[in-house]
Amino acid sequence: MKAKFIALGVVLAAALGGAALWFFDGATSASSKEAAKETQTQSSLVDFSHWAVVLVAGDYRAHSGAPSKVFDNGRHDLAEAFAKIGFNKANMVQFSVDYDDGTQHSSVPDIATAMQAVAGRAKDGCLIYFTSHGTPDGMVIDDKILSPAQMREMVNNACGERPSVIVMSACFSGAFVTPLAGANRIIMTAARPDRTSFGCGEMDHYTFFDDCFLRAMPMAGDFPSLGGLVQQCVAERERQMKATPPSEPQVSVGPGVIFTTKWRETPAVPPAGSSAGEFPARPFNQ
Repeated sequence: MKAKFIALGVVLAAALGGAALWFFDGATSASSKEAAKETQTQSSLVDFSHWAVVLVAGDYRAHSGAPSKVFDNGRHDLAEAFAKIGFNKANMVQFSVDYDDGTQHSSVPDIATAMQAVAGRAKDGCLIYFTSHGTPDGMVIDDKILSPAQMREMVNNACGERPSVIVMSACFSGAFVTPLAGANRIIMTAARPDRTSFGCGEMDHYTFFDDCFLRAMPMAGDFPSLGGLVQQCVAERERQMKATPPSEPQVSVGPGVIFTTKWRETPAVPPAGSSAGEFPARPFNQ
């Protein structure tokens, strides 16, 4: 009888041991899966610290000709916003007609030279943002007009086929889309080629487009989704302000970069057609 109890104890111990091992293995497997999932999520995020960044305020005047900081306000605050999502200030060059904040003076030759220099040391990609007045022939840079062809040459020489995000914020800036577009590029512009954009008056703090770009950044996690949010915000702003005809900002996403410009997992965003009041920050009249 005693031998039977001993044998039964051995069987039960073996069974319980097997169950414990099964539970432990299952927990380890689940933990491993979670760790792998987290690693995969992290690996999909981009390290922007080795990207070249060029930020240009091309004019210091409102559309009336009176002095205005509207473009420099956008350039300055965009630099801060980009730094918060991982771009390295050491790899940023900034241009202002007023030599604002230790910037270099906005001139086409100087911008081209600096773009090549910063891209030469920060080789992972390029982020380029120009904000200024625009004409059907190009963008105002101090007392010159930067044409789409000139801009294409500058970007091609500096950035080549690297992943690039290029933003042209000006009236008629849609003319830059086709010349700059590429498989590894995201292009955003403040307007169609045949439309003006809004918000460069003497009393404006930012242009409509620059304002919406800054508002949308906390709600996006990658540049393609950011482009869509900016379009939505600008359209709502123009409806509220009765600014016509609508500027219709343009977004071109090359197939090579659609999944490689993510800085965080995208948070919830307002559905299409929702109120611009859902975009964070200032009231629209500031």
